Amino acid sequence: MLENDTESSPLNMSRRGFLKGVSAGAVATGLVQPSTEKQVAEAATKTIGPEGTSITLSVNGASKKLTVEPRVTLLDALRNRLDTTGAKKVCDRGTCGACTVLVDGDPIYSCSMLAVEAEGAEITTVEGLGTPDDMSDVQEAFVEHDASQCGFCTPGFVVATTAFVRDNPGASLDEVRAGMGGNLCRCGTYKGITEVAYNLAKKA
Repeated sequence: MLENDTESSPLNMSRRGFLKGVSAGAVATGLVQPSTEKQVAEAATKTIGPEGTSITLSVNGASKKLTVEPRVTLLDALRNRLDTTGAKKVCDRGTCGACTVLVDGDPIYSCSMLAVEAEGAEITTVEGLGTPDDMSDVQEAFVEHDASQCGFCTPGFVVATTAFVRDNPGASLDEVRAGMGGNLCRCGTYKGITEVAYNLAKKA
């Protein structure tokens, strides 16, 4: 049977008293450092939120000012605040890759990065890679190899393929399959996508 806080142990000490003694001892021996007014003030200046905060994002070469709560992801900021809707919100948990964008050249899941973390970085979405009238080599290859069906995963695949081909010239088929494994296609257009990445990597 458990003792309550007011009952004494055989050593004539309550559990509450024991915990108080441990806490006091920890502070006295330096295991726990009590916060000073200066430390509290410094911490307050580093805290963002929960109200909106003003940030500037560099998206496809253009500076975009917006106000977001600290919890807003880069994906939601792009789609809902900046009307840059190429990156798709599908799984929203860093699994499918449909929201892939480049941040300082690196492919990342924008649903797994906060907008405030992206301030100061160069963000490139699928819109920044090319347009219908002036497509990039990767976009043209997607059309040529019929590597798209419903289209939800396509922007993420185009961005991921762009980074893969740039970083893996001459990649083998196995390397292509492994390198593109972070993006999923429910329609099953992997054959066409693999051909795109493999053929472009051979030319790189």
